[in-house]
Amino acid sequence: MASFPKTSMGETWEKVRAELSHAFSTTSEVQVLTTEDFALLERVADAVVKRGMAAPATVFLESLGPMNFLGSQALYFLTPIVEWAFQAKEVEQVARLLERRDTISRLIAIIDTKSAPQAPPPAPQGASAQ
Repeated sequence: MASFPKTSMGETWEKVRAELSHAFSTTSEVQVLTTEDFALLERVADAVVKRGMAAPATVFLESLGPMNFLGSQALYFLTPIVEWAFQAKEVEQVARLLERRDTISRLIAIIDTKSAPQAPPPAPQGASAQ
């Protein structure tokens, strides 16, 4: 007959709690964007602003915010198909970024910054107003 190590119910419960503590977490660890991640978000924001789609893109991204993780998993699933049109490295990078909850809000902030009207440069000293 096999003998099992004797542990108290409290020790067993603590072990289970420690192993599952992150399973249903709604917060993620603070992760810093790499330079490649930031460059990809910048390229996406530039493309959106260049096409004059800042407002629709912002509304679209805000509506998809809660489902970004599902989007990342779908992207992993569709990678063999998507690789025909995009580089595999970028597809994986986008999927990895979508796994993070803060990516959508960062992309929206970059789009807002790039689409904000730029103030005209100040007039040179001594120039008269006409």
